Amino acid sequence: MSQEKAKVVRSSVLPEHGPLDENGREILLSLKNVDITFGKGPDAVRAVQDASFDIYKGETFSLVGESGSGKTTVGRAVIRVNPLAAGEITYKGVRISGKIPRALDREVIRNIQMVFQDPAASLNERATVDYIISEGLYNFHLFENEADRVKKVETMIEEVGLLPEHLTRYPHEFSGGQRQRIGIARAMVMEPELVVADEPISALDVSIRAQVLNLMKKFQEEKGLTYLFIAHDLSVVRFISDRIGVIYKGRIVEVAEAEELFNFPLHPYTHSLISAIPIPDPELEKNKVLYTYDPSIHDYSEDKPEFVCVGHDHYVYGNKKEIAQYRATRDADVPVKPITIRDPNAPVEKKQAAQADPVRADDLLIHPAHDTGSIWYKVISFILPLLGLIAMAVFHHFHHFRNARACKKGAVAGLIFLAVILAIFLLLILLAVL
Repeated sequence: MSQEKAKVVRSSVLPEHGPLDENGREILLSLKNVDITFGKGPDAVRAVQDASFDIYKGETFSLVGESGSGKTTVGRAVIRVNPLAAGEITYKGVRISGKIPRALDREVIRNIQMVFQDPAASLNERATVDYIISEGLYNFHLFENEADRVKKVETMIEEVGLLPEHLTRYPHEFSGGQRQRIGIARAMVMEPELVVADEPISALDVSIRAQVLNLMKKFQEEKGLTYLFIAHDLSVVRFISDRIGVIYKGRIVEVAEAEELFNFPLHPYTHSLISAIPIPDPELEKNKVLYTYDPSIHDYSEDKPEFVCVGHDHYVYGNKKEIAQYRATRDADVPVKPITIRDPNAPVEKKQAAQADPVRADDLLIHPAHDTGSIWYKVISFILPLLGLIAMAVFHHFHHFRNARACKKGAVAGLIFLAVILAIFLLLILLAVL
């Protein structure tokens, strides 16, 4: 078995089916200990750290997390845009990361398509819709003759809810929802097996989002597609996903089936994401207690964390002590309540209010509204260096760091200028005396 598997991994073509897991599910895509780094040396940014998860054929696997957590970076690595610093990505058991044969690269491009977040930026404004949808057909010669190409394109444009007469138009003539339909048609006409959907509805109106999601669901049912759905809106993800992976600062912290994750959010970061989902009732939303994730609660100095299964196909990232707590919570089989509603009639404790204010203040003090670092602070500090130094101390005390930096630069330059003038003056006096 191991020799046969090694042979598949080194193959230059894709097999018909991928390997099976212990439950008999076909693994279509697998990420194993993936690291993605941008830059080199001390300025290098480790965008993704030790990411591992499998995507099974025919399912919708959603990757969720806040902005900047590394979701899109993972998606772009799957389509071979972002190179890996470590680890590997396999598709149907064949390694597709790193340097691969050209024939395999073309197969991967054809089998894995991407629907981008911004439907306006992802379409060529100089090309007609007909050419945009046909470009993949041209590149891979996926049509017998011109009549066959036209038939495929017209069929696809109708399947996404547009009309054949739209093929002669340009992207700027369409609305955002229509442009996203064109992007979906461009991907689906290639007849892929895996589609990486990078927040495909975040740039659309709420009324259009359901239409696009229903369209994607229809294609999945009809063509047996598999989706890697990248999103930050958990209220949407819950109802379209088979399984969900939660990513925080480039690290996968929890993976479970959709209902399992919402009923048992074990990792504190998952807890905070679910608690941030808006409640339609304004009274309940007003009295909701928002849970804020604090990474300092973890002590990984000695007991190193691991990504392990706690049962029920539920994987969580934590050290031995945390995993024991997570497993005990899951074994109790009592759903976790991530959202707490405060009693509106209950008096607010002064201690709670005092704790809440510094948090809001800290958020504001990161970049206060008037902390602009204006050039006038430099000019005034240059003319009046002593006043500039005093202003620098005052600004620094009130956390206006940009203004303090501007005053410091102006005051230092002014003092140097005065020192040079004084030195020249003393030198002239010395020359006159001699």
